[in-house]
Amino acid sequence: MEGAGPGDNSKEGQDKPSETPSSPAEEQLKPRNRSSAGRGLSRLFSSFLKRRSQCSEGEGAVPDNTGGGDKDKEAGPEVQEEEVLLKAPIADPEPELRTEGDPALDLHSLSSVETQPAQEDQDTEEEEEEEEEKQAGPKTKGGKERGDSESKPTEESKPAPKPPRKPRAMRYKVSLLDEEVYECELDKHAKGQELFAKVCDHLNLLEKDYYGLAIWESSTVKTWLDLTKEIRKQVQEVPCSLTFNVKFYPPDPTQLTEDITRYYLCLQLRKDIASGRLPCSFVTLALLGSYTVQSELGEYDPDLHGTDYLSQVRLAPNQTKELEEKVMALHRTYRSMTPAQADQQFLENAKKLSMYGLDLHQAKDLEGVEIMIGVCSSGLHVYKDKLRINRFSWPKVLKISYKRSSFFIKIRPSEQEQYESTIGFKLPNYRASKKLWKVCVEHHTFFRGLQGSCPQTTE
Repeated sequence: MEGAGPGDNSKEGQDKPSETPSSPAEEQLKPRNRSSAGRGLSRLFSSFLKRRSQCSEGEGAVPDNTGGGDKDKEAGPEVQEEEVLLKAPIADPEPELRTEGDPALDLHSLSSVETQPAQEDQDTEEEEEEEEEKQAGPKTKGGKERGDSESKPTEESKPAPKPPRKPRAMRYKVSLLDEEVYECELDKHAKGQELFAKVCDHLNLLEKDYYGLAIWESSTVKTWLDLTKEIRKQVQEVPCSLTFNVKFYPPDPTQLTEDITRYYLCLQLRKDIASGRLPCSFVTLALLGSYTVQSELGEYDPDLHGTDYLSQVRLAPNQTKELEEKVMALHRTYRSMTPAQADQQFLENAKKLSMYGLDLHQAKDLEGVEIMIGVCSSGLHVYKDKLRINRFSWPKVLKISYKRSSFFIKIRPSEQEQYESTIGFKLPNYRASKKLWKVCVEHHTFFRGLQGSCPQTTE
């Protein structure tokens, strides 16, 4: 038994290490030494093993203060190295088995996974665009060349520049003295001189200084067109109607050199008599009427004219049968009288009328009595009920002025007077007073060469 004892003891000594319980550290290392099975279990039960490893680490820290300290010290470095190697798969599990406790990691993984296909799509789209550009490259170059070749002829064959746009024209109607209406178109900025020249050319009139164009505000009130200013600034309506009239009546019509000038002067005087602006007596009406008939109808012919040929001829505002018979009686006496001679006789008798050649303007005296101020070649005349009550010749007029609606005439003192005198008149408005002043200035300027003496200044 004694011989067998040691052998048995040796065997027992050999078997004891396997039977003796291992230390907690060794027991902890045993399951970790498993290579494939341990890793598989850790992958499937990562959360359970993680908790177990945490518990085992807490238990393994207790025996360090008890027995087995030398063994732990000897096995310490090896265990630490093994722990580093074995804890790596447990601390960093694969993405498939990650727990829900790591939202940041999950979000990062999702964002990276979602962006990868987008980047791939962008890459594919860029590659397709590059291929299309390579294919379309030569075509676009050819297209540009074609476009350039096509643009060159178009540039060479450009249409000529358009002519400047014509300014807008305005149409004017001018009533002539023979009842004819003359129409023409002028530039909208045309001045009165252009229209007046066209009318005179139409009438073949050379002595045009005696005539002008008038704008009628009423049947008795007219305004002379200023030939130096634009027409459109002087008229109120477009198209406007103007009349061709005698503006300056010559004091001696025989001084006119052209027959046509005298003829249009006769036409103007006939209109004045027929409208009542130039009043005259019954005898003068009959005499002037007979010359008018002789000029228009020629010598009396009973077979041609008959007994009632003056009914269609207007001679006076209130034409009566008695006047017509008187005119016919005088007309029968004229023999071998040409129209020009008849016109000359007409003018010789018409110039003797008291209101011949007057440009009349309505006014009132200082007492408020209605009067008419007439401007003519000889000066200023004042009329009341068609009777002249005062007269101011140009040599006696020292100064003419106006202020607002008042019109003033400064008279040169006579031999019996020592001081100058001023006479004032009241006109309807400022415009009327200015118009009267302008007519006086124009008449004085036109006729001052025909008068012996003239006023020194006219303002």
